[in-house]
Amino acid sequence: MRKLLVFLLMAITVVFSACSQEEPDKFVLVKGGAFMNTNSGYYGEDVIISDFYIGKYEVTQKEWMEIMGSNPSEFKGDNLPVEMVSWYDCIEYCNERSIKEELEPYYNIDKAKKDPGNKNDMDDIKWTVTINTGANGYRLPTEAEWEYAAGGGQLSKNYAYSGSDNADEVAWYWKNAGNEYLSGDWNWPAIENNNNKTKSVGARKPNELGLYDMSGNVREWCFDWYEESDSTAGYVRVWRGGGWIGDARACETSYRGKFEANGKGSDQGFRVCRGE
Repeated sequence: MRKLLVFLLMAITVVFSACSQEEPDKFVLVKGGAFMNTNSGYYGEDVIISDFYIGKYEVTQKEWMEIMGSNPSEFKGDNLPVEMVSWYDCIEYCNERSIKEELEPYYNIDKAKKDPGNKNDMDDIKWTVTINTGANGYRLPTEAEWEYAAGGGQLSKNYAYSGSDNADEVAWYWKNAGNEYLSGDWNWPAIENNNNKTKSVGARKPNELGLYDMSGNVREWCFDWYEESDSTAGYVRVWRGGGWIGDARACETSYRGKFEANGKGSDQGFRVCRGE
């Protein structure tokens, strides 16, 4: 009887251990390594990505509401990506979600202290945000992590967009995000008259890793400052992936966008990640 009890305890331990290592709901484990996508600006560089989890979808309005209690989005819908969120809003969301799920918050946020590294006079917030090293909570992807995942990671097929060389297969952008398919050059009156807007997450084809909407729908915040040289750091944060307003070029996985950290737009959202 004692041997049977020991065996059952061991079996329960093994099952519990296996379950604890399962992929979090709606997340994909991205296996790390060097950049394989030849379209990437990191390809051939000495950049190695560690394993990490990233959201299969952009953060939805339902997910945002469950954590933050209100919905800032212009286009309303539970399964639409949340938008009209600043970089600071997303940082705060990550910590609040971590706390709710009993994870250790990844960021230290000091709202009373202005970030001395923030040089942008247009930014009226300038919270000091630092990383809580080793924390297992939610966070924004780094720019390199985002591009690595969008480009297919170790399974990359060298697509220009995330999952295809045809933007219409994987992305919602200015030509296809409205009532009719638009042609010609980018034209705001045409976009507005066409009722362009965000679309439900996951409606287009996924990329090689099973990630949706990394090209198009909404632009996605990354953690990093946008830098082209040492003198350009500290002014704007990076966004990636393009959105429903923008051109197909901005939907390419190698395209780098930038925006003030306090900026908001109806095509500006995000997805979250966690350490492996």
